[in-house]
Amino acid sequence: MKIAFLVARADVMSDAERAVFQHASGLADRHEVRVISVFKARRRRFAPPDERVAVQFLVEAAESVHRPVRRSGPDAATGAALAALPSEVVERRWDGQYHRLADIELELALQDIDADIVVPTSPALLAYVARFVPARVMTVHHEQQAVESGGVEREPLALYGARCDALTFSGARSEHWFVETFGPGAARLAHLPTILPAGFRPRSTLETRMVTMASRLEKDSGVGDALTAWAAVVPYHPTWSLRILGDGPYGGALRRQRDQLGLQGRVQFIGEAPYLSEEWAKASIGLSTAHQEAVGLSLMEAHAAGVPVVSYDAPGVARDVVIEGQTGLLVTPQDTEALASVLLALIEQQEMRWSMGQNAAASASRFRPADAWEPLLAALRTDLASGRREVMKAERVAAYALHCGIDGKGRPAAAAPPSTRHSHKLATAEDRILQGGAGLVRDGGQICQVIDTATPFDVMQGNLATAADALEQGGVPYFVTRTSKVRHSIAVFAGQREAALKALAESCRGKPVYMALLNDSDSAMTTTLASLAGDHLSTPCAGVRIYQNVVTPARTLRLGAAYGCTVTFWEDDPEEPDHIVSPMRTLIGSRLPREALTRVPTVLGGRRYPTITAFNQTLHHDVAFPVDAVYTWVDGSDVAWLERKNAVLAAKGMDTEDAAASAARFRNRDELRYSLRSLDMYAPWIRNIYIVTDRQTPAWLDVNHPRVRVVDHSEIFGNEGALPTYNSHAIESRLHHIADLSEQFLYFNDDVFVAKPIQPGLFFLGNGQSKHFMSSNAIPMSPVSLADEYSRSAAKNNRELVTWAFGRTLVNSFIHAPHPLRRSVMYDLERNFPDHMRATAASQLRDRGDVSVASSLHHYFGYYTGRSVPGSISSGFVNVGISEQVKKLNHILAARSNDVFCLNDFHDGDVSEDEQDATLAAFLPSYFPIASQFEAGSARNQLFRAGRLPGWPL
Repeated sequence: MKIAFLVARADVMSDAERAVFQHASGLADRHEVRVISVFKARRRRFAPPDERVAVQFLVEAAESVHRPVRRSGPDAATGAALAALPSEVVERRWDGQYHRLADIELELALQDIDADIVVPTSPALLAYVARFVPARVMTVHHEQQAVESGGVEREPLALYGARCDALTFSGARSEHWFVETFGPGAARLAHLPTILPAGFRPRSTLETRMVTMASRLEKDSGVGDALTAWAAVVPYHPTWSLRILGDGPYGGALRRQRDQLGLQGRVQFIGEAPYLSEEWAKASIGLSTAHQEAVGLSLMEAHAAGVPVVSYDAPGVARDVVIEGQTGLLVTPQDTEALASVLLALIEQQEMRWSMGQNAAASASRFRPADAWEPLLAALRTDLASGRREVMKAERVAAYALHCGIDGKGRPAAAAPPSTRHSHKLATAEDRILQGGAGLVRDGGQICQVIDTATPFDVMQGNLATAADALEQGGVPYFVTRTSKVRHSIAVFAGQREAALKALAESCRGKPVYMALLNDSDSAMTTTLASLAGDHLSTPCAGVRIYQNVVTPARTLRLGAAYGCTVTFWEDDPEEPDHIVSPMRTLIGSRLPREALTRVPTVLGGRRYPTITAFNQTLHHDVAFPVDAVYTWVDGSDVAWLERKNAVLAAKGMDTEDAAASAARFRNRDELRYSLRSLDMYAPWIRNIYIVTDRQTPAWLDVNHPRVRVVDHSEIFGNEGALPTYNSHAIESRLHHIADLSEQFLYFNDDVFVAKPIQPGLFFLGNGQSKHFMSSNAIPMSPVSLADEYSRSAAKNNRELVTWAFGRTLVNSFIHAPHPLRRSVMYDLERNFPDHMRATAASQLRDRGDVSVASSLHHYFGYYTGRSVPGSISSGFVNVGISEQVKKLNHILAARSNDVFCLNDFHDGDVSEDEQDATLAAFLPSYFPIASQFEAGSARNQLFRAGRLPGWPL
């Protein structure tokens, strides 16, 4: 068969490119094989490692100006202009290296390609193949990235993967991601791991005092982390050196970092080495700090030379290659202190280094060539001969659309955690649980309970109960501790570790409860079912995390290990016998005197648990005061509200609009409903919720819920101001007049959402001071003008007041996030600036004389009077009226990494109102699928009415 591999840059020869050539060489014995490289990155002539494998380059990229390789291509000026334009096939967020010139050259190369099979080797290249390769040519996508770790770069797989004839992968964990992502829409799957060519390889003596790493010098190579760690090693072992093999665009920056760290004589940048097997034979320790280790070829070569390896436990194949504690040591990515510590251990403990080196050499037989391609090619030939290939493809595409949603982005899939020790015993136990349990599915590589009422805090409470039940049934003493994490933590004395694991195994038998064994850094070393805990009685660990996965019916929200209960094993302090030591830091430290271990009860989620006195006290940083939430809300599609607004406009001699027509234009997108869901899911510590509005009530709201109240404008304006008002500045200036409002409260616009579990300490200090979150956006240093937007003129007015009161000039505005406020500060604003506050309250429409109280003036006044301090928050912002910004929603949904986010619409973009409605109608229920207890008739509302909240499982 004629087989063409498609790569980005064949001549850089990092692990990924070398692995492709090894696959190509293995096939060249029986097939006609070539490699098509989009870019030629080097000036020098490129000689392929195997002369039987032809290489074709499309775009000269060695210089800053790109041009076509073919002589008949466009001239230099035209080529440069095309290269300056973004690709029309590959979005920049998928892969930023492609451009319009690459589009043209790839289309020319692929549209009439003389091949039976084309093998793209990245998601971006799959997009080109799906677009340009003729239907007669089969597509086998060979994935070399750790796609299971997430990221927008894998989106082409979701868009085009079901159209492939086969999907192959280098890492075992990627297989699980493919299965879950594509479900019944998956093409043929094959595991094609990286292999080492047969032949003699020299062995290392492990006596050279050299640490070697082979890495392309690129952004995510982690070489900078290696330099930082090595700077901590050198003072103890100045005769050892770090040798870095490889080059790349970050070479200059990394050499400067080396020099700044004073490592000129201790770190050598070797460049590309033609004979890597000889380089590994010179090493005593191998090092890999890649943020993704999707191929692992250098790790394999180090093993083959008998060199023990220190590697980041990165997504991909690191754990497939390095046998933790036997052939090397794994470190949590970006933990440079741990990296230095492990390197020091291997340098100083010669016997451990020799033992691991022997194990590494013995294990290298795992990487020998295997004939994995031929069975796949035979199956593809059978598909082609059957005459049903195109029908099978159509069936896959249809099945995938039903499985994942029309756009393929509705449910982010993931493989099992990288620490999972896959075994026949684990698979059998999981299958037995799945067959015997109702409402269970496999998602994220593990068994999940499908439920639509459990919030993250409910799940954390349920996992705490699961761990406590097991320990209590096994007669194992424990007490609840407090850490900086949101999830719960339990302490057990190390002498009871074996008893605790046995108790967990017995209590969780036949249940979909998982256990992760943890190291001192709180990172998972091994993950398995809790019922198999007995298999790890002799495995050293600092603790275990117990959790049951929960997934919503639409699979858009999965709650897993991050919400588990941590059981830590506390040791006797060898230096001070009257103390005990926690392997992980608690809020009262990691060393406790035994006299502090007085047991007292505490209540969490309505259940009593044992703790110790210190954890049951109000600590210095605790927010022990109530915090309420206040929303200002309006339904702009309410005809009665619009008619009242028209009356105000008419009285002022301003233009009015037909209320019915305006109602059609200003449709209610239910942002408030989902913002309240965000509070119920991620901030249940909010005491009361106040919705400030003008004679309106959301139709879905349970108005009798004791924690939520609709507040009419008339209640807070009293005899002040002018009603009705359509000025948000005016309304915000009166929020502190809400009856029974707490001193500290959060002010939300209805387009602001809490995005993950947070604590009140994000917004307030324990002494009551509020925090503010400053933006980098500057307020123009000019007086108020008619050209100013009303928000900008209000900011300028605030500046004048602060300058008058405190002699300071304001520069910045504040980000779109919940605003932590204090009633006392707002009352003081009324006393200090009565005319401006009164004038703002009296403005029925926005006016350039307004001040903006809640979003700005409060923060500055509070700061200069010692009641507000700068804070930090992760806040996402998307203007849903601009198509380029709307693309960020997929990342927000997949990563769920922000504390809060805002979905705004400036009415000045290129996205129509209908498109915005459709976007929000898809995004908001996906991010917040759990209907809150504040929604009348919802499942959680019914549970609340029945007195069955909080707590999970039910």
